[in-house]
Amino acid sequence: MRLTRRGRLVLAGVGTVLAGTAVAASLIGLFSGESKTATLVIPEGWRASQVYDAVDKALALKPGTARKAAPTAGLKLSKDAEGNPEGYLFPATYPLREGTTAESLLRLMVDTANEKFNAAPVAAGAQRNSLNVYQAVTIASIVQAEAANKADMGKVARVVFNRLERGMPLQMDATLNYALNRHILRTSTDDTRIDSPYNSYQRMGLPPTPIGNPGEDAMKAVLSPPTGDWLYFVTVKPGDTRFTSDYIQHMRNVTEFNEQRTATAATAHPATPNGSPHAEHRTPATQTPR
Repeated sequence: MRLTRRGRLVLAGVGTVLAGTAVAASLIGLFSGESKTATLVIPEGWRASQVYDAVDKALALKPGTARKAAPTAGLKLSKDAEGNPEGYLFPATYPLREGTTAESLLRLMVDTANEKFNAAPVAAGAQRNSLNVYQAVTIASIVQAEAANKADMGKVARVVFNRLERGMPLQMDATLNYALNRHILRTSTDDTRIDSPYNSYQRMGLPPTPIGNPGEDAMKAVLSPPTGDWLYFVTVKPGDTRFTSDYIQHMRNVTEFNEQRTATAATAHPATPNGSPHAEHRTPATQTPR
């Protein structure tokens, strides 16, 4: 989702943005003056798999090295994580000094997350919302993936809380994308039937782990969400995300979203005698063109 914002690697200190992780190895050997200033920037919302790939390429390691190193790197994870660092590879700028290893870099990421997540205000905010910190991180990862922008994060968090409180399934496309290891805009009805603990259409409550590594803004949104009765939201078009508690109104918004998608697709790919492209009409909590 929002691959142009989240699916990228930034070279701090050199004013360059490189798409994807395939060129991360370019980080090695960057200089400013006489001192080496190579850094690895992990964007908000990246999944652990993306972080592992970036670490491997940044350190010129064999693909899969960082992933294999994680279980034996001495990561100080929450007991609830059960050894899975997803959600705790904190998005930030990390130095690549001489002697940096995959293990030391992953440890630094987790230590940074612990410093942020175990602070007294975070613990107090989680408790205020009847959560433990790991659950707060999990919700923040959903908010990070689902919110179209920072301004929407609080409302998305409130939708999650409202649905949990009412015993409703979350029905978040981001959890399905995580289960299917993809980043796409459209989710089909067949997708909502997959057998996975991350299928928030079929499973109640939160997914078993975070679905990415959230940043501070997403955590703040979870800890102090605005008051509201919203249960549904849809980004009809960029900059126009609509939140509502009225299912009928939500369906009108979803219809408008589908019409927007159809019009865009028809312009890009003119209709043929066999029919024109169309967006599938569904009724989840979200139907968002990320």
